[in-house]
Amino acid sequence: MADTISTPAPASPPAASAPPAPVAEPSVATKSSPPAADTAIAVDPHPRFQPAEDDDDNDSSLGDDKTLSTSSISSTILEYRKIHGRTYHNFETEGEYWAPNDDAQNEQLDINHHLLTIALDNKLHLAPLDKPRKALDIGTGTGIWAIDFADEFPNCEVTGIDLSPIQPTWVPPNCKFELDDASKSLSFPDNTFDYVHIRYMVGCFKDWDAVYREAYRVLKPGGWIEHMDCTAGVYSDDGSLPKDTVFKTWKELFKQAGEKMGQSFEIVEDDKFVDLIKNAGFKNVENKIIKAPVGSWPAEKKWKDVGQFNQLMLEMGIEGFGLFALTHVLGWEYNEVQVFLAKVRAALRNKAWHSYCIWGAAWGQKPLDA
Repeated sequence: MADTISTPAPASPPAASAPPAPVAEPSVATKSSPPAADTAIAVDPHPRFQPAEDDDDNDSSLGDDKTLSTSSISSTILEYRKIHGRTYHNFETEGEYWAPNDDAQNEQLDINHHLLTIALDNKLHLAPLDKPRKALDIGTGTGIWAIDFADEFPNCEVTGIDLSPIQPTWVPPNCKFELDDASKSLSFPDNTFDYVHIRYMVGCFKDWDAVYREAYRVLKPGGWIEHMDCTAGVYSDDGSLPKDTVFKTWKELFKQAGEKMGQSFEIVEDDKFVDLIKNAGFKNVENKIIKAPVGSWPAEKKWKDVGQFNQLMLEMGIEGFGLFALTHVLGWEYNEVQVFLAKVRAALRNKAWHSYCIWGAAWGQKPLDA
């Protein structure tokens, strides 16, 4: 059974002066329903969307110098694909990555990192690491997690890999970034790393078994893998969210797109990733469910902050999430997509709905005798 970091609101909001309700540990999500919850985060009866001011320390650029040397990078990789004004990876890969790699989407990635850091009480990992010396971040994106991890563990050499060179050059001395395709064999020797980190890679791989097996191969005996990812659904436990909303349509569309691409967006549902990590040979596998509120409805400051950043992140990223899947994969017209996305944005702003997104985290250890 998965532990639970957060739960959504109760059916009846408590008085403004009431303390937050205790957090329960509900059961693991299934295909038909989200994780059950008995108690929940207290609800703010008068929520307002008021994003926190930007914090310069959370900027993945860590400065103004975003220029990346291209001396050893093929020019074709830098000639990003363009779809309806958005740019996408142009790395030769076995699958199609559905999210843009432009500045707008990269800012959304950094906001997502920030809200998850708050939700995890400023922890960058849940695996029980013991002075790691080498770490690999698969699908590093803007590199913000790798940079923060390198700062936390200055004696650890952190390598982030991705399909596009969008990471900053001003980074800690123990952090570096490389172009690599994790859908193929990783370009690292056996038994190299103490820790392999994967986050926000839903819908990216045709063969998750192969990804976990490669992580197992490059990990040293005793090393840890950790994977955190999300579902495409939006839920509520207190009945405030109607059953037939645009969120239901959104989830079904991503299911269809994933099936058509052969790259499922449902890796977290039914603990699929937990089972696959075990099947790859990892032991001591554990997992947690994280319910990230959408909007400012929680009364507790921590979850209100998470909810506001989550709403901001979703509104900023919604076009990047859906444009490729709906037009390129499912064959929608661009204008049709924009009308649908407007409905999703309106739903995200509905203050009467105590909704949340589900994130799942799972981690496991390569046996010492492997």
